[in-house]
Amino acid sequence: MRTPPNERLTSDIADTPKARKASEPERRCVISGETAPRETLVRLAVSPSGLVLPDAQEKAPGRGAWIGVDRAGLEAAIASGKLKAGLSRAFKTGDLEIPAELPQMVEDALKRVLLDRLGLEMRVGHLILGTQRIAETARGGAVALLGHASDASEDGRKKLDQAWRVGRETEGSGERGITLPLDRDALSVALGRDNVVHLALAHDAAAARVLKPLVRLMLYMGHDMPDADGRAIARAE
Repeated sequence: MRTPPNERLTSDIADTPKARKASEPERRCVISGETAPRETLVRLAVSPSGLVLPDAQEKAPGRGAWIGVDRAGLEAAIASGKLKAGLSRAFKTGDLEIPAELPQMVEDALKRVLLDRLGLEMRVGHLILGTQRIAETARGGAVALLGHASDASEDGRKKLDQAWRVGRETEGSGERGITLPLDRDALSVALGRDNVVHLALAHDAAAARVLKPLVRLMLYMGHDMPDADGRAIARAE
């Protein structure tokens, strides 16, 4: 999956192979031929009838294939026939059906995985909602991940970002919370709450669990990336 131009990722995503942990699984993209950490790629599976489908949860049985390009790259690979050629090699068959809507199917599947993870973290009490509660927790230095809906107001973001920097003692750094690739309606429906515009996690392990599907989705959608260390540290330009 390609990194947006001029965007720098942290070691967990962008390290050279020698610097990666030996135990970190890697997979090869069937489109580009490049190898990358598995958690940054998207798995595709094939149904018994030969239909190619996204396997965002990586649970489909049988052989899988991995793609490491963003949505635009996938659309181009479908149009040029490069995806079918790569999948034919991976699955050792040319009898494959690639739906025209596969790029949207992949995006929808990745969003579902992220929203399901947020829902799980809310049910166990790790997700913090409500501007005032988030601000108080952030100023206390207890926020591990801060996120804003894609349609959150700039004023609302700035206030919480400032509270978060105060708590982390990083004032003046320009660090800010992550602008999620989801709007308030999607977040509100998934979490069963009204008008979810901002969210936070104060639990490092929970933040890391949310970052995993978030990073994968943002890479696929070609968005600016957060650092992948369990902290919400997407930097202002």
